[in-house]
Order: sequence, then C-alpha cells, then structure tokens
Amino acid sequence: MTIAETIRTKLEGAFSPERLDVRDDSSKHQGHAGWRDGGETHFHVTIVSPAFEGLSRVDRHRRVHEVLDAELKGRVHALALTLLTPDEASRRM
Repeated sequence: MTIAETIRTKLEGAFSPERLDVRDDSSKHQGHAGWRDGGETHFHVTIVSPAFEGLSRVDRHRRVHEVLDAELKGRVHALALTLLTPDEASRRM
C-alpha cells in the first residue's frame, strides 16, 4: 500500500468525510528538505467532514496529525491541510 493510500484509509476511518482529496505534491519539492527518491514525502489533503463541527482550526489539525502520527514520524515530511465542515465547504463554492 502506498503512503497516499494509507493516508486515505486512515482519514476515511477517522472522519467519515463527505469529500477527501489526497494529493502527492512531492515532485514539486524535488531537491528540497525532506524530499526522497520515489516521492511520497509532501502531501496536500482536503477533508470535508461533519466531524469538524465545533472544532477550531487548530483542533482540526491536531486530530488529523494524531491519526497520521506514524506517517508524519516516518516518510511524510510535509502535510498541507484544508479541513472544512460541509457548511463551510458549501459557502466556498
């Protein structure tokens, strides 16, 4: 299983998202800190989930980091997050 697949599986289980996008941006960081041959070091994740209702931006990030703790301690060097409730996502469109 790739890191992206692991991220997707863990986040689906933890947040039951209405929308989940996991994008590997590693190729954009070639030669920068944390980059490795084979990629899977830099990701952008968007989650739209009711699980974020009532949580501050910081608390949302903390929860995602808790779920992905092993990956962040391992190969993943950078994780950009967009974390929205369904209502927030509908207002952005």
